[in-house]
Amino acid sequence: MESAMGQVLRRGDSDTPADCATDSRITGQGRIGNGLRYLVLSAHDYRSPRKANIHFIARELAKRGPTRFFSLRYSLLSRRTGDPRLSLDRHANRIETRDGVECYLWKTPVHPFNTRRPALRPLENLMYRGYIALASKVLRDWLAQADVVVFESGVAPVFFELARRLNPRVKTIYIASDDLDTIEVADYVKAAFRRAAPAMTTIRVPSRALLPEIPSRDNVVLVPHGIDHNLAKPSAGSPYRDALNAVSVGSMLFDPGFFAEASHRFPNVHFHIIGCGQPHHPSYGPNVTVYDEMPHDETVRYIRHADIGIAPYRSESVPGYLADTSMKLIQYDFFGVPAVCPHAVTGDYASRFGYTPGDGVSVEQAITRALNAPREPSRRHLSWGEVTDRILEPSAFPDTEVPK
Repeated sequence: MESAMGQVLRRGDSDTPADCATDSRITGQGRIGNGLRYLVLSAHDYRSPRKANIHFIARELAKRGPTRFFSLRYSLLSRRTGDPRLSLDRHANRIETRDGVECYLWKTPVHPFNTRRPALRPLENLMYRGYIALASKVLRDWLAQADVVVFESGVAPVFFELARRLNPRVKTIYIASDDLDTIEVADYVKAAFRRAAPAMTTIRVPSRALLPEIPSRDNVVLVPHGIDHNLAKPSAGSPYRDALNAVSVGSMLFDPGFFAEASHRFPNVHFHIIGCGQPHHPSYGPNVTVYDEMPHDETVRYIRHADIGIAPYRSESVPGYLADTSMKLIQYDFFGVPAVCPHAVTGDYASRFGYTPGDGVSVEQAITRALNAPREPSRRHLSWGEVTDRILEPSAFPDTEVPK
């Protein structure tokens, strides 16, 4: 059975040798880590239009030294899950350079996944062992050549032991973008991370709420998400034509019921929904416009000029760490845009106004308070360069220390 699995995985690999890629050195702009060779392992792809924190960190790494981004857990099965990397499918299994970052989307006929069935756990484990044993030649070459390997939470830590075996002196950094239980990774992945955690050079958490889930302490640092401070510079004008505008961006835990309530309670507000992954709902009022996913710069224009921002998570049971890691909430606060979100993710941000999902009166009260709130950020946000400096050399920054 393992042999058959090996044949399936092997067909997804590329014949392109790693040393055929252009090794572009980028002029370092950060203060720390210049000249090192970086490799990022993630289930995202650097070329994806939708950006997460790992994209911005990779962009900063590329200012410091040659940087590669290897995208994992992508296969023919990804079509069934609506994987956001599907638009890059024709670029799979070949090395490409985007904005100075070498990229590789490793596509296999199947990839390992959490079956959520205890009886299938042995098969699940076998799939992960096969995925590691038959790792892409490009991945092996890039692991062997890196000075620093960045593992993003998710499947990436299963390759920690391979990285150390191929490159015993490599510096290893874990980026805890999410809690592993929250994103429902397989038990095999959780066990791999528990084994790897104490041996990692650095484990970066962006929120105190994630600390209880980390199985080590001495190598853990607290570094919040950043934002591109260039966004504050004058930009294109407002895309809005109405007097009052509310914007929602992204698809995570998207709750259409919020807009069914809000649009009828506030007919004077135009609600703009960007990239929710769902069509216009029949319960929406005529003052709701739904847009496909936009380029990041265009999305920022909608955020910057909005009267209020909305994070319409569909449940109060969302993970508490989203208060610190939600990119849309960070962007709203950076621009001083009052935000409406479930109580669970208001955190200690004065610019956020909480509601209870499913409670129309609560939604109305939160929007009313947001519309009357001052337009100002609640705190100073680090730039992505400052974030990356802290991740690479946390001992140089006292603010990265984890409270004992």
